[in-house]
Amino acid sequence: MGHDHSHSAAQAGRKKLIIVICITSTVMITQVVGAIFSGSLALLADSGHMFSDLMGLCVALVASIIAARPASDRHTFGFRRFEVFGALINSVILMVIAVTITIEGIRRLITPSEVEIQSVLMLVVATIGLLANFISLRILRPAAKQTINMRGAYLEVMGDLLGSVAVVIAGLVILVTGFPLADTIASFVIAAMIAPRAYLLLRDVFRVLSESAPQDTSVAEIRKHVLEVPGVVDVHDVHVWSITSGLPVFTAHIVVEPHILEEGRAGGLLDTLDRCLSDHFDVAHSTFQLEPNSHASHEDQLHA
Repeated sequence: MGHDHSHSAAQAGRKKLIIVICITSTVMITQVVGAIFSGSLALLADSGHMFSDLMGLCVALVASIIAARPASDRHTFGFRRFEVFGALINSVILMVIAVTITIEGIRRLITPSEVEIQSVLMLVVATIGLLANFISLRILRPAAKQTINMRGAYLEVMGDLLGSVAVVIAGLVILVTGFPLADTIASFVIAAMIAPRAYLLLRDVFRVLSESAPQDTSVAEIRKHVLEVPGVVDVHDVHVWSITSGLPVFTAHIVVEPHILEEGRAGGLLDTLDRCLSDHFDVAHSTFQLEPNSHASHEDQLHA
């Protein structure tokens, strides 16, 4: 049932991505046309941001499709890590777009544009983008809690939403006060909102690819729980990592009392350990090597 639920959730996530891709494509084209006719750098920056997000959403869609493929003899954990690769590409795209917007904004400050900004058109197009991004955000929000890949897609749309808010405010300022630099300032605000999101996503990707223990997982706490299981004498060579976000993996060597193995109770102990990891730490995939003291005493000393 757990596998079926996960598969259904993945399919639902892909359908949501396709809907959001269609919305983003339409709004991006609208913003490009609006930027050309209004002369707004902020609107053009936001359309560029949406283009990068469109690419990121497409990458996320492809990654989710690949990740759904079953495990094989060569890829024994399956292809779920492709979701992490998708998130990596997304984070790099976000970084590049933030730098590009910043450079163009500085150029506008150094050499102010003589093009008159059509604030009404700018405001109308930005409002359309704001509403579309809000709808996309609501569509992706449930799926964003399931995988790092969908979280990356969600963050990209969140950035689009905030970017649209900045453009709307800039359009209002220009319309009311006639202050054209509000457009350039809005482009800097968009870049400033993109960079932290890209950093946080890249940080999460690095944690997975470096096989660090998940942020909310305490190895010491897991060891404590395992040692409390009747029949367990010691636990060492502990490893906890993630295949992708929300899919932690645990392995350990468990030293047990001699009578556990002599009486054929190893199977029951393994069931207890599996339940311990699953119930207390939400670890669905765990592997234990049961061993007597006589074996543990001559193992390599570099155990965790």
